[in-house]
Amino acid sequence: MVRFLTLAMHAVKRAPNGGVRFRLDGRGLGTLSTRRTGCEMADGTMRAWSVVTAGPVEENGLRLVEKPVPVPGEDELLVQVRACGVCRTDLHVSEGDLPVRRVGVTPGHEVVGVVAGSGAGVAGFATGDRVGVAWLRRTDGTCGYCARGAENLCPSSRYTGWDADGGYAEYTTVPAMFAHRLPEAVDDVALAPLLCAGIIGYRALRRAALPPGGRLGLYGFGGSAHLSAQLALAEGATVHVMTRGAAARQLALGLGAASAQDAYAMPPEPLDSAILFAPVGDLVPVALRALDRGGTLSIAGIHLSDTPPLHYETDLFYEKQIRSVTSNTREDARAFLTLAARHGVHATTHSYPLTRADEALRDLKAGRFDGAAVLVNDL
Repeated sequence: MVRFLTLAMHAVKRAPNGGVRFRLDGRGLGTLSTRRTGCEMADGTMRAWSVVTAGPVEENGLRLVEKPVPVPGEDELLVQVRACGVCRTDLHVSEGDLPVRRVGVTPGHEVVGVVAGSGAGVAGFATGDRVGVAWLRRTDGTCGYCARGAENLCPSSRYTGWDADGGYAEYTTVPAMFAHRLPEAVDDVALAPLLCAGIIGYRALRRAALPPGGRLGLYGFGGSAHLSAQLALAEGATVHVMTRGAAARQLALGLGAASAQDAYAMPPEPLDSAILFAPVGDLVPVALRALDRGGTLSIAGIHLSDTPPLHYETDLFYEKQIRSVTSNTREDARAFLTLAARHGVHATTHSYPLTRADEALRDLKAGRFDGAAVLVNDL
């Protein structure tokens, strides 16, 4: 029997009866089947959320179903999920704002878990190792973008919870080269939001070209923004927050922001840099007008509603810049996690049982919580 979390599994091929054959510690091949040991079911299935029908989350197109426990590929780890952050990108995948890339996909790409098995080509990981699974799942490693350190722009890049099933499940897989080793001192719920909200916020902050001691404006103040704010403040910036929610504005002030006001309000001083986290195209000209001469607007989201026409003289003149942000590199992840530990960057979290993932997404959409939501595996 496969005993997840007790045996290291090295997948080789399917057995004639449909079971999976694994190499166990060099002792040859054996035909294995799954039995339930707390999570996995006797027939080799698990419970997972699936985007059965992309559409508004209120219409219940995201459903809790049974799926096969995934078999790790040659270079992959099998990970038992312990916690998974709830990202706005999960909402975009579930509602069809992003095109369908995998029918019935399981969302989730802020995964904290433990290694439960691995493919035959994996070295350096052991059963029980704590790992993180993030958005960027795979690149080709050979294109010009990868060669120059811009793997986030790789045309062959693939993403967790969009191209492959993610962490709204009992188990997921990840290529070992894209798994992140995590510090043991921080608990699962606190770590999960760092794996996308934190990493993409870090890249957005760097793309915003904030000068030392500069004035930064944040538009939207959810999971990513409240982590970016902490890092910017630790590095000496003055931070102004523009967001719709009263609770989010209170959180911003509590974290040290110099001001917090409505999303469409002007900050009390011109900005050197701004980051747009809210997926609202109407805010692009608003943020540009708040910039000082030579300022930069960084747009952090993977999805943005249509932007209105820009007025060149008032919105763009005086060498203002707009920069988009596309995913992240593994180096971004390493750099951010190091800085987060150094500066004590922490997520304000709200835990939901994994069985209530749909509720968490509805609450995210409605702005019912500040900070970040995290699903805790109760399956």
